Amino acid sequence: MIKRLLILLLVLQAVLIGLLATGLYYWWRPAWESALSAPSTVAVYLACALLIVLLMRLLISANNFYLSWRAGSITPPDHALNPLSAAGLFWQEFHSSMLTSSYYMLRPVGLHVLPDASGLPVLLVHGYACNSGYWLPMSKLLTQARISHYGIDLEPPGASIDDFVPQVRAAVQRLRAATGSAQVIIVGHSMGGLVARAYLRACAQRGDEAHVARVITLGTPHHGTALAHFGPGSNAAQMRRDSAWLAALAASEANTQRMLISSIYSVHDNIIAPQDSSELPGARNLVFGAIGHVALGRHPLIMRCTLQEIETAAHA
Repeated sequence: MIKRLLILLLVLQAVLIGLLATGLYYWWRPAWESALSAPSTVAVYLACALLIVLLMRLLISANNFYLSWRAGSITPPDHALNPLSAAGLFWQEFHSSMLTSSYYMLRPVGLHVLPDASGLPVLLVHGYACNSGYWLPMSKLLTQARISHYGIDLEPPGASIDDFVPQVRAAVQRLRAATGSAQVIIVGHSMGGLVARAYLRACAQRGDEAHVARVITLGTPHHGTALAHFGPGSNAAQMRRDSAWLAALAASEANTQRMLISSIYSVHDNIIAPQDSSELPGARNLVFGAIGHVALGRHPLIMRCTLQEIETAAHA
């Protein structure tokens, strides 16, 4: 469903660019236009219209940083930004958002069982308003490391987080059957980390938690995020700060479940605010800086850290 919606949005953006270019042609008409050939004139107006759309996307990203700053936690001194690193953070997050929404999510990951695989297989669980295409860079890294993996698409997008648990259970069973492995490692981005925790809770109730060797969360709002108030859907409401659902999830977890979790996050996350909401007591918390929320899935430092956590869990 997300892929179809994304294609629709891309088509609408293309239409908008065409309309803007037409409007500029009829209402702007600068003096230098007469010196251009017809093809050059069309190219200039289309380029200007594209620039306007990109600036709109840029403003949306800037607004996310502003909102997360207003609701943010105190940044540790060792992760303080200077103007250059702040600009790098913004550009990297904007670039990652554009790649993810315009390319990655058009290519869902699916199941990759490698004949010469090593270690434990990995289940990739995407976050809010995404699909498994978010994991395209991670999928390439896991393939290079000869690790079998499966990226699932959670449907429908706005459902309750608990409604995704049976989908994760089915994916775990499919991955175990396809690889012959008794255990899997789950990697979840953002909301995907909460889905993984909800799945662990259900496993504990069923007595089959031994199937999960490790859960690795990237930028997950373990204690909620203020920006969830702007998102539609039951799952967005569950991710709000101090939600009843998050409180019930935390109350249901035993220390043994928390010890299975590695929480990787950035103190400059532009969607999870306050940023220390990703700090999960009892879990292994790994803190980074100067990395945005969407960029977590493709940033070299985060990818290497995630791979190291996967390999450590596989050999534990």
